[in-house]
Amino acid sequence: MSSPRAEFLAGVKATIPLVIGALPFGIIFGAAAITSGVSIPATIAMSLFVFAGSSEFIAIGLVKAGASVPIIILTTFVVNARHALYSATLAPYVKHLPQRWLVPLSFMLTDEAFVITSTHYAEPGDPTYKHWYFLGSDGVLYVCWQIFTWIGVFAGTYLQDATRLGLDFAMSVTFIGMLVPLVRNRPVLAAVVVGGIVAVLTNTMPNKVGLIIATLAGVIAGMIVESRSGVAPEPLLATEEIAP
Repeated sequence: MSSPRAEFLAGVKATIPLVIGALPFGIIFGAAAITSGVSIPATIAMSLFVFAGSSEFIAIGLVKAGASVPIIILTTFVVNARHALYSATLAPYVKHLPQRWLVPLSFMLTDEAFVITSTHYAEPGDPTYKHWYFLGSDGVLYVCWQIFTWIGVFAGTYLQDATRLGLDFAMSVTFIGMLVPLVRNRPVLAAVVVGGIVAVLTNTMPNKVGLIIATLAGVIAGMIVESRSGVAPEPLLATEEIAP
């Protein structure tokens, strides 16, 4: 029988493999922030209160380039806009929860936790305690990201340019591993292919606007193929083409 403890531990267990992929990414962030001139308190605060790997990397890059505060805020906002799609997908499953649950769950929501949690919600079974699974997935990622950032901060003292090590490739491999099992039908495949191609073509656009364009292109492509094939919509259709 499902229970809060069982669901929580199941969420942690399911997310551990993705945590391994985030390990080098978090260490590189901490090291890169220090070598870019960001103070240790500011680096730690970013991971504690922003908790968005891609946005944190982009922010330190903009800081290093001398960008203004409004530009940094706008760019990170655009990059994180994909979370609106994540929220729309998960809303039907968690709308009954009180604010004391919704606030921490939404704050700690990441790409990895979204894939793990939304897949679990779509599976048959008692949904009563599935928000504990959500919490387990969110929580383990949040705690580990803080640890990885601290390791990176100390490593930054000895590494002049941590990004040259190429360890960030592990995160790309992790996301590919999350994505491939979700390609179950033609609409999803169309969304992934079109979203990926458009993302590559628009990669050089400023402020990561290309990410939003690629997302919309993937969604539209999936909807067109779905309407023509009559395939029932998948829970992850609107968001699974999105890269971090």
